[in-house]
Amino acid sequence: MTTRKPFALRLDPALHEALERVAAAELRSVNAQIEVLLREALARRGVKAALSPAPRRGRPRAG
Repeated sequence: MTTRKPFALRLDPALHEALERVAAAELRSVNAQIEVLLREALARRGVKAALSPAPRRGRPRAG
């Protein structure tokens, strides 16, 4: 499983509410929405951010 880098982020309450609305509209968590927005902002600046491999889901194969 890939590890995530936790860190504290202080946001203006109005900004957090806006993030909650956008995240809910796109069926994402606020954390996932922040990641999407950061990746989009980096891409606009020409910065490539590699995606970590997604964790495997479901039951392990038998055998």
